[in-house]
Amino acid sequence: MPRPQNPDVRARLLRSGRELIHHEGFNACGVQDITSAANVPKGSFYSYFESKEAFAAEVVQDYWTSILGRHGPLLQDLAQLPVARVRNFFDALIGDHVSWDFSRGCLIGNLVLELAGTSESARFEMYRVLREWEAMLAECLHEAIEAGQISRDGSASDLAATLIEAWEGAVLRSKVERSGKACERFRDLVLPAMLA
Repeated sequence: MPRPQNPDVRARLLRSGRELIHHEGFNACGVQDITSAANVPKGSFYSYFESKEAFAAEVVQDYWTSILGRHGPLLQDLAQLPVARVRNFFDALIGDHVSWDFSRGCLIGNLVLELAGTSESARFEMYRVLREWEAMLAECLHEAIEAGQISRDGSASDLAATLIEAWEGAVLRSKVERSGKACERFRDLVLPAMLA
């Protein structure tokens, strides 16, 4: 009879694996690296995850849950106008990248580059997270359009998708340059232009 799963072990694998993958990259980390970082026997990994790719899909969700826990309330802060909520959310994301000296990039963006063409389960989870992020931004942007804060034509969803695409490009360039200049341009040029 198989041993029941231990939620603490599973959480350690996800937390340690997420950090390792975010720092080193998915393809640079083997299952042994992940289990060693979590201080778990290698054979235990497959008691919790069907494959390394299935693990990556759960890491994406874990990363997104972490972002929502830390920064999601900024998008729902009704004491702020909708455009300010969107700006505050991206400012908080920039703060994350400052704390990493712009060396890590966005884990979702990193994994898109590594896995979108090879792992359907990971690709689907990244797609799902991006759509959820887009919907959250679109809700604020729709409020801003309705309130006359944003005067642009087009849908809030398209605007939200474009902001995410511009953000991911800025983060990618910041990672390459190990500099916050691209994120600053996003904050100082792209956001004001798109939220006018």
